[in-house]
Amino acid sequence: MRRTARLAAACVLAVLLPLTACTDGPPSTEPGPGRTGGSRGDIAWGECQASGGAPESLTVECGTVTVPQDWNTPDDGRTFDIAVMRIRSDNQRDRIGSVVVNFGGPGGSGLDLLPQFAPRLLGLMERFDVVTFDPRGVGQSAPVKCISDADLDASFGFQPDPVSDAAFQKLVGLSRRIAEGCAAEYGEQLTLFSTEQTARDIDAIRQALGEEKLDYLGYSYGTLLGAVYAHLFPQSIRAMVLDGAVDPVESPIESSEGQAMGFERALNNFDAWCAANADECPIAPNARETIVEAINDADRRPVTGMGGRQATSGWVFYSVVSALYSRPTWPYLARGIADLQDGDPALAFLLADLYADRRPDGTYGNMFDAFNTIGCVDSDDYPTVEEIRTLQEQWREKYPLFGGPLAVGLLTCSLWPAKKDPYPVGPATGAPPILVIGTLGDPATPYESTAALAELLGTGVVLTWEGEGHTAYPETRCIREAVDRYFIDLTVPAEGTRCPA
Repeated sequence: MRRTARLAAACVLAVLLPLTACTDGPPSTEPGPGRTGGSRGDIAWGECQASGGAPESLTVECGTVTVPQDWNTPDDGRTFDIAVMRIRSDNQRDRIGSVVVNFGGPGGSGLDLLPQFAPRLLGLMERFDVVTFDPRGVGQSAPVKCISDADLDASFGFQPDPVSDAAFQKLVGLSRRIAEGCAAEYGEQLTLFSTEQTARDIDAIRQALGEEKLDYLGYSYGTLLGAVYAHLFPQSIRAMVLDGAVDPVESPIESSEGQAMGFERALNNFDAWCAANADECPIAPNARETIVEAINDADRRPVTGMGGRQATSGWVFYSVVSALYSRPTWPYLARGIADLQDGDPALAFLLADLYADRRPDGTYGNMFDAFNTIGCVDSDDYPTVEEIRTLQEQWREKYPLFGGPLAVGLLTCSLWPAKKDPYPVGPATGAPPILVIGTLGDPATPYESTAALAELLGTGVVLTWEGEGHTAYPETRCIREAVDRYFIDLTVPAEGTRCPA
């Protein structure tokens, strides 16, 4: 399952405003702790169109940073233009610098997400510009597009845990077609979209911003990206927050099994919430059982929605996955399953489409093209098809709803024909303290990875949120104040600090 930022799963609740133009912002002020100057760098910032609801008090600007296509041969003349966005507050004072944000994925577009997310960062923006970017292969930065809308529809709509050999082999065929199609479209270029290449792009962005040191906020997959950066450029970091930790040394099998465990735990927590809040949960008191029945029923008798679209078991399953990313979407999941039982799949489709990056007209963005490309290139340790079939049966016993789907989700990368480029991992020797945040109920990046990442870095300090959903900042005052204080004053929370839900 996709590792993505909390915002991507919570956008179902957002109010999307019309596109807005951008203007120049306030001038630079004095440097803050750890800064030696206020240089703006050499990015040619200009007007841009931004989706989302950034308040009028915020200025949105866009630009590009040109980077080598291959950092192993930086002088060969081949380049990518990396799209960047800066949002600044008219209320900014005593500017410290720029915080560079990655929202995860891999495949999430920073330029799409930041305008929606920025109103939640107003406290941070009193002292910082907030900068994001579309990583190479994503959005407006040399986007990878190699999977047809029809194949994406087929993939998401397929049985999430095919039991029969015939169904399993059909899914293998679909996964092979997707993998070979991307290889045919891009060939050896696919290797250029690895996490290490993007980590090096971040340092180019830092330099283009005119920042002597990097301030970085990474969510979910963005924590892996940050960890690789910290290993490569430890002395170029001023402050780094990694929220929703990925353990960089886990194998793809270990990572997928961890997510199976995390989503099972999240579903159990949702089930308990339903039982205790029946007035908000129309599928109480046995919500988990009702969800399983809904998925099984969709295999036999999918409900037909507008335009003849059928809510197959795959679409129902991904509506559940989508809602479990964010605690505020739990009531929508309950209502969506109840509506499905009444013959209306509209809300279930809305939740699933949010996860799948599927638009109302049935077309897709390039999130999952990039997700597959980056994830498959990043590791040369994917299991074989035969091993996946065995894992599917084993994990189904341990994790009844999510084990099988997480196992078969490894198929595309197991069949990926492109050359691999595994990222370097290890301590961030010479880096300052790095704040690693974990959420107890996180389904996609289970809490157990938090301490593992902090220990690997060697300078990691753990901050725990005792809440539900994927990632924590800026969900509660306790988390928000701890992170803002760290960015502003470079003061890390005491080891073992926990913030209540």
